[in-house]
Amino acid sequence: MNVLIDTNVALDVLLNRSQFYDNSAFIYVLSENGFLDSYISVSSITDIFYLTQKEYSKQNAYTSIKKLIQVYHPVTITDTNIFQAFELGWDDFEDAVQYIAGRNISADYIITRNVKDFAGSSIEALTPEQFLDRVIDE
Repeated sequence: MNVLIDTNVALDVLLNRSQFYDNSAFIYVLSENGFLDSYISVSSITDIFYLTQKEYSKQNAYTSIKKLIQVYHPVTITDTNIFQAFELGWDDFEDAVQYIAGRNISADYIITRNVKDFAGSSIEALTPEQFLDRVIDE
């Protein structure tokens, strides 16, 4: 199963966001152990680096990103992908780019805490909790 991990879900783990940590961390562990093929857009990686170094330190951010991309495979975003995201006309351009990244990997799901932002997506968006409920039921 291919999943695209949204920025906020990766940050839940890296920044230890207590309210969201458990479900996001469980998805990380499933990915780390090969139960999921998890991906993250390269545009998310730069945002994650910035926010992680702001919260901790630059060295911690580098270490965290290195670990992250060993588990969540980076998805390249091209100029064509940027134009495709523009053409979608979504209110949130960043989410449009995430959707295009998901399409690039034939994602089965986009795992995000902002499900409503992907209302125009042909890829089903689920919160970490919804995703785990679905996977555990299968």
